[in-house]
Amino acid sequence: MERPQRKRLRLESYDYSQPGSYFITICTRERNQEVLCSIEPAVGAIINRPPRISLTPLGRIVDATIRAIPDHYPGISVDQYIIMPDHVHLILALRHIGPDGRQIAAPTPLSNVIQQMKRITSKQAGISLWQKGFYDHVIRNDEDLANVRQYIRNNPLKWIQDKD
Repeated sequence: MERPQRKRLRLESYDYSQPGSYFITICTRERNQEVLCSIEPAVGAIINRPPRISLTPLGRIVDATIRAIPDHYPGISVDQYIIMPDHVHLILALRHIGPDGRQIAAPTPLSNVIQQMKRITSKQAGISLWQKGFYDHVIRNDEDLANVRQYIRNNPLKWIQDKD
């Protein structure tokens, strides 16, 4: 019996090394399990306080690896990210500047950056931590960027609401 072909997640003719911002979602192998963090509703007198996120040891490894991306890939910055119990959302900005001061394509395609991040965290964790592939969204303009940032900020509260 022929195996069904895996759905392509990347835009077929898009150059993922060109300057721009990208919204990335990476899921753990253990979906619906709190392997990276726990999220608890805020308690106390302050209304509308964000939920409390407590990273697990695996979550701390992921956090350190995400923070180190710009150290390993000059021209790539982490705009914003959130570590959730079973997935990670992040915005990566590729802004590689050539010797003449103009933006040029990044020397490392986005998929290589994510692949390396996943490899490093799995190696440090001592387990295969991630599902294959990742979801990406090419951020097209400032409004799109603002919406994605808001989505990332609201994700922990949505997690709590979905559990109720």
